[in-house]
Amino acid sequence: MLKNYSILIIIVVSIWNCSTSAEQTKETKATETPTTAATDYTSYGDKITPEDALSFEEVMVQLESKDSIAVKMTGTVNAVCQMKGCWMNISSEKMANKEIFVKFKDYGFFVPKDCSGKTAIMEGYAFREVTSIDELRHYAEDEGKSKEEIAAITEPVEELKFMASGVLLADKGE
Repeated sequence: MLKNYSILIIIVVSIWNCSTSAEQTKETKATETPTTAATDYTSYGDKITPEDALSFEEVMVQLESKDSIAVKMTGTVNAVCQMKGCWMNISSEKMANKEIFVKFKDYGFFVPKDCSGKTAIMEGYAFREVTSIDELRHYAEDEGKSKEEIAAITEPVEELKFMASGVLLADKGE
């Protein structure tokens, strides 16, 4: 009888250790420390290079005739989620009235909350999507907007979005 309890305890402890290890691995991946991809950029998510990135304007032109494209693009960070750094808005000086809302593949990495104004290079998919009122209000809250600004959101919006698998942020605000 004592032997059966010993075996049961060993099994339970082994299972508990395996599940704890898997959770720690997942947590480590989500909070992975960014590494420097080149002397001028810090890398987040999949490793990418700055070569062959299209400008924000070139991507806008391509999206006029297509619903989605796989692309590497560059732009300027306008806004960042102030809760976690789990999204950002990108535009350019030449097209300041247009933005692309960027999320990160599989919620697998975040960018610094203070990266507004920096140049970003992203690789992934650009596409059009309608964003619901609730989601727009959630993002406005993440951005730190006032209750009045959040309450003023009353219509869904078709937006340009980007699902990034990897991001490079310029180490200096370019």
